[in-house]
Order: sequence, then C-alpha cells, then structure tokens
Amino acid sequence: MLSAQSLFQEILDTDDSFQLFCSIAASGETQGGWENGRIAALVPQSMRDLAPKIIRHGADEDKHGRLFNALLKKRNLEPVPVPPETDYTMLLEKAGIGLAHDKLRRDEPLTEEDIVVYLSHSRVTEQRAADQMDMLVKYFGDHPDVGKAIHMISGDEDNHLAYCHEELLRLAAEGHGRAIQRVLRESALAEIRVYRDVSIAVMSHMGRLLHWPKAKSAALTAGIHGMYAYERFGGWHRMVSLRMPERRGALDGPPSPVPAI
Repeated sequence: MLSAQSLFQEILDTDDSFQLFCSIAASGETQGGWENGRIAALVPQSMRDLAPKIIRHGADEDKHGRLFNALLKKRNLEPVPVPPETDYTMLLEKAGIGLAHDKLRRDEPLTEEDIVVYLSHSRVTEQRAADQMDMLVKYFGDHPDVGKAIHMISGDEDNHLAYCHEELLRLAAEGHGRAIQRVLRESALAEIRVYRDVSIAVMSHMGRLLHWPKAKSAALTAGIHGMYAYERFGGWHRMVSLRMPERRGALDGPPSPVPAI
C-alpha cells in the first residue's frame, strides 16, 4: 500500500535516493539563507527593526542546509547536482513569486512594498515547509539517523511561520492589508502549481533510482494531481489566513546551534 511513510522509508533506506533527497533539501535551504541575508542587508530604513529577524531567518536556513549535508556525510555520501525541474526555489522565482534574485543582487534599498512581498511569499512557503516537517516528525522523529535533525528543522519552521503571521498582522494594522491579501493569494496559487510540478519531478527521479514499476509511478503521479486539485479547489486558503501566533517574537535572539548528528 502506498503511503507517505512507506515512500520516505524507501528513500531513506537507499543511498542513491537519500543522496538526492538531502541534496535537493540542502540546496533549497542554502538558497533561502542567501535570500534572507540579502533582504536583511537591503531592508528600507523605515523597517530596519525587521533586519535582525530576517538575519535570524537566514541563519536558520543556512543551518538546515548544513544539517542535510551532515546527514549525507554521516553516510559517506557527497551532495549531487540538483535537477533543475526539482529546484522549488528557482521555479518559484521563475513564476514571479517573491523577490527576484537580480533585485537582491543590486545594492539598492528595498521598498516597504518589497518587504510586504517577501513576508507574504514567506508565509506561504513556510506553511508548506512546516507541514512537510510535521509529517516527517510524525513518521521519522525517532529515526536513529535523521530524527534529531528533523525535530530541529521542524521547530525552526514553526518559528518562521509564527514570525510571518505576527509581522504580516502588524503590517496589516499599519495599512498594508490589501497588498498583503493580494500577494498572499497570488503566491499561494502559484506555489501549489510549482509544488505539484516539483513533486512529480522528484518522484520521477526517485522512481528511476528505486526501480519503481510503472504502475506505482503512475499511482503516485495521480495522487499528486489529486492533491493539487484539492488545493486548487480550496485547500490553498490555509496558506493565506493570518492569526496571531502563540509564539510571539519567535525569531528574537540568536539561532540554535547545529546539533551533533
């Protein structure tokens, strides 16, 4: 029977698939660290109070990249190139979601509207990340090799999501509410398409590495399309709602150190 737990167990148990999984994850987290670092450096003067939190966000993402690379090293594996069709971050940028990398590479201050776009985009993508990590903790939180790393990353993603909620609500109260809702909706609808396409691409590569029969690969692809249909019909709304989190000031202070794994 196909299940998320059985699929990830297969991926974890085989070096080639584990290598690709960790390489994709490490690349995405490292890219997120760079993006947050650049945004923190370019925050407009009127929002400089956000800079330490954005720096902390980026430091967490960098840490996650190091954790995934450490998991590879633990199994005497090296990172492998990430297939372009599995590069979630790059494909979101190509879809026009978030802040363009060419803008972040320039040494020109961002605008308040840019920060609204950044936080709204982050609220959507951090929801996806938090949901994925919740699933991994549920099934593999006690795994001897990856459990400790999964718990740490999951806690960080929950903090990132809380931070996005809190800051977006504060900005909405300051008059940015309409822009926030518009960008949240655009980001969510684009994200679910990208996530569908990336999921299909990742499963295709995993199927090749794990020698899945065509029927299994077809069933997984159908399941991914079914999830997209659910999210497109109304499931995306969970990615755009805003509520004050229980964790206030979730990104205050320094990041936690990388644990020995």
